[in-house]
Amino acid sequence: MQEHKLVIMRHAKSDWSEENRSDFDRPLTSRGRKAAKSMGKWLTAHRFHMDRIVCSPALRAKQTCQLVLKELGVNPNNVLWEAGIYEASLNDLLSLINQYRQDTHTLFIIGHNPSLDQLLCYLSKDSPPVNSLGKLLTTGTVAVLSYGTEAITTKPAQAHLQHLIRPKEL
Repeated sequence: MQEHKLVIMRHAKSDWSEENRSDFDRPLTSRGRKAAKSMGKWLTAHRFHMDRIVCSPALRAKQTCQLVLKELGVNPNNVLWEAGIYEASLNDLLSLINQYRQDTHTLFIIGHNPSLDQLLCYLSKDSPPVNSLGKLLTTGTVAVLSYGTEAITTKPAQAHLQHLIRPKEL
């Protein structure tokens, strides 16, 4: 039987240089583009097949998604752009997972903090490791939650944290 996984990714590093640009419309920096490509290569090397990809339509998340999918060789037309991920609460993300988890072995969500940090801590039975600065999902980080042969669920502490990879660790 195939394993069920939830892959969570925080958008890569965004550009804050233009003060008049809205938060929603901030693009990636060159470091962010490089990190997104690296994470896409890591996902490819670990042979993740994404059944469903759900992403925030905010520019930095969209660009992250497109760069990762290019590395994975996945058509970006398969992405479900969900406005609700931008500024989502934990409950919003849990509802979104419930909406898309049916008949899905691997669900890939690309979004924003602080809700992704909260989601990871809520779903994982393992305590996620923080970096030297006490941060969990730094920009561009990928977390892979495994449910084994059980279906993806939004019940707390049901998934095993299989991987937590930050771009700086590659």
